[in-house]
Amino acid sequence: MPRLLLFIPLVLFMILGGFLWKGLSIDPRELPSALLDKPFPEFSVTALQQPDRVLTKKDFVGKPVLVNVWATWCPSCRQEHEQLLAIAAQGNLEIIGLNYKDERAAAINWLRQLGDPYQFNIYDEDGMLGLDLGVYGAPETYLLDAQGKIRHRHVGVVTPAAWQEIQAIIKGWDSVKN
Repeated sequence: MPRLLLFIPLVLFMILGGFLWKGLSIDPRELPSALLDKPFPEFSVTALQQPDRVLTKKDFVGKPVLVNVWATWCPSCRQEHEQLLAIAAQGNLEIIGLNYKDERAAAINWLRQLGDPYQFNIYDEDGMLGLDLGVYGAPETYLLDAQGKIRHRHVGVVTPAAWQEIQAIIKGWDSVKN
C-alpha cells in the first residue's frame, strides 16, 4: 500500500498535464456567444454625440449592420479604426458604434480627430448594454441581419481578413435569397 501512495503525485501530474495540453489547442479569439442567432438585446440609452437623443434597437433594425464596441481607452480600437473607416467609405454596410465604459467628451474628441465611421454611436457609459451582449472587452464587433439577430461575433481588431470573413457571411445571405 505505501508504494501505491508514491504514484499519486505522478497521476496528479499527468491529469494536470492533460488539462494544460488541452488548453494549448483552444483559440482565445473564439469566445463563445450565447446570443449567436438570437435577437440583439433591447436597450434604451442616449446617443454619444446627441445626449438628448434616446436610441433603441428600432434605430437599426430593418437592414444588416455591424455593431462595433469601442472606447478611447482601448489601444486595439485605434488600431482597427482605419479599417472601419474603409468599410464605411464602401457604403455597403452601416456601422453602429457602441461606445463602451468611456467618457463622453473624450469619445467625441476621438471621433473628431480620427474620423467617424459610425452611422451613430450608442453611449454605454456604465457598460450595461455591453454586459447584456456578453462583451469581454473592446473591440468586439457583431454582425446583425435585417431582423436584428446576431449572426456573427468577432472578438478583437477588425482586420482586412476579418472583414473578408464578414463579407462572406453576408454573401451567403444573398445566395439564400436568390
